[in-house]
This record gives sequence, C-alpha cells and structure tokens, in this order.
Amino acid sequence: MNSRKFVAALSEIHLDNVFNPYSDHCPVHDLATGPSVRRNNLRSYLTAVETLGTDTIWMGRDLGYRGGRRTGLALTDEGHLGNLAASYPGTLPARATRGPAVIERTASEIWAALDQIKRPPLLWNVFPFHPHEFDKPFTNRRFKTSELAQVNELNHQLIRWQGIRRIVCIGRDAAEYATGFGVEVECIRHPSYGGIKDFRAGLVRLYGSELHLDYSPQKVFLL
Repeated sequence: MNSRKFVAALSEIHLDNVFNPYSDHCPVHDLATGPSVRRNNLRSYLTAVETLGTDTIWMGRDLGYRGGRRTGLALTDEGHLGNLAASYPGTLPARATRGPAVIERTASEIWAALDQIKRPPLLWNVFPFHPHEFDKPFTNRRFKTSELAQVNELNHQLIRWQGIRRIVCIGRDAAEYATGFGVEVECIRHPSYGGIKDFRAGLVRLYGSELHLDYSPQKVFLL
C-alpha cells in the first residue's frame, strides 16, 4: 500500500448522506478544484507520516463539517494547516475552499497539544468521511454500522501499512472500534460537550514528559 493507492480507494466510496471530501464537491464552499486539493493534502500527509515512522494513531470518530470536510485531514481545520505542515515535514496542505478560514474548536484543542509533542502521531478517524443529516449537509451525525463496514478494511490496511502499535482513542466511539486492531489502545475523553478538562488531563497522563509545564487541564486556550 502507498498513499496514492490508499487515497484512490477512499475516493471510490460513495454513500448517501455522506460527504466524501476526496471525490465530492461542495457547491457552497469549495473551489472548483476542492476534491483534488483534499486528495493531495491527504496523500502528502500520509507519505510524511510514513517517513516519520510514527507508531501511534490519534483516532477520532469522523470528519466534521467545519474541519475535515473542508481540509480532507482528520482533526485538522483550515486554521491549523500551517501547524500541520510544520509538524509533518513534507506535507503540502492547501485550502480547498474559498472565503475566510474556518476554525473548529476540537481541532484547536488537538493542535494546542500536538504543537508540543516531539514525535507527532498519525491523525485519523474511525469513519474518514463526513456523515450528515438528510438534506442538511452542514450538520454532523454519527456514522451508521453499515457505513463503517465500507471503510473497515481500508482502516485495517492503514494500520498495517503504517506499522501502528498504539491507538489513542479520542472519545468512546473510537475506543469501541479500536479494540479490533490487535494493538495497544488508550482512551481519553473527547474535548467537545464539556470534555475539555478531562481531555487535557488524559493527554497529560499520556504525554506529560513532553507537554510544556503550562499545559494542564486548568489552562484555557483562546479558540
């Protein structure tokens, strides 16, 4: 497996009420080249991760309409594309949308920690697309079991290809899914819906020696 084949396989999946950022075009926000830009974003990112040799994934649930739907990158919004380029040498992230860059709260929390970690993880989601409510493209919903089945084998291929030995699950949905990979699994709370304090405490538990002394569950970041 390589990044080009992997992204091509993702691009071929089409599901109702699911936005595939690697093949679908958003008529409201996307540039004409939007899907192509997002494919390039993910290809260069996965190649950079492979070069770094990381053995850890941070795994969320799915892409949100303010973040990965627009960038094609898990847990990364447009406001943090520069951070991603700095943390993963060789990554060439670009904007796929027009208008002001959109900031997502979850991505802001994720990157407040990632900017301090020496060996960044692979960022991924259980479901690597954006599921939304019927006829409401700018909403978020949990993926269906039948939808997840369409990407399960690709997720397993990603784990094997990248040599992943540990998964840090961000939220319960990821934790329930990750046990099937046969690798070490850690779980921390998702920062949304009042979970910021516990999310930060979980990261301090896992990465305390790498995080700056001022990173604590009580510290408030301006988002």
